[in-house]
Amino acid sequence: MTIKEAQEEIIDEFSMFDDWMQRYEYIIELGKSLPLIDEKYQVEENLIKGCQSQVWLHAEEREGKIYFTANSDAILTKGIIAILIRVFSGQTAVNITAANLDFIDEIGLKEHLSPTRANGLVSMIKQIKMYALAYQAKS
Repeated sequence: MTIKEAQEEIIDEFSMFDDWMQRYEYIIELGKSLPLIDEKYQVEENLIKGCQSQVWLHAEEREGKIYFTANSDAILTKGIIAILIRVFSGQTAVNITAANLDFIDEIGLKEHLSPTRANGLVSMIKQIKMYALAYQAKS
């Protein structure tokens, strides 16, 4: 699945809900299905800076694609990183760095988060793209 297809799927899923309480519940459910980071990667150097909650993100490259795992100590934040991982995991570094993220505005995520959580979302995206740039530079 391409990044765009994953984004379209998420937009469709969010459009099924009538209000933001239902969407928050859905985000929390997505967090529960997050492929968890191995405990050995749940270390200081994998913490995303700029997040109110603790969010660990690990990336590894396999066969030219980058795969992400993560965890957070906050249930909503865990759901937000789960959405991002669903979009970006299993994609090439080039596609990740070039990705358009309009889907976040389309589902209304940023505007329905507290300012500190919205900053955390930006930090998560930045970290995902930094990993992709680093892998791109290696190859």
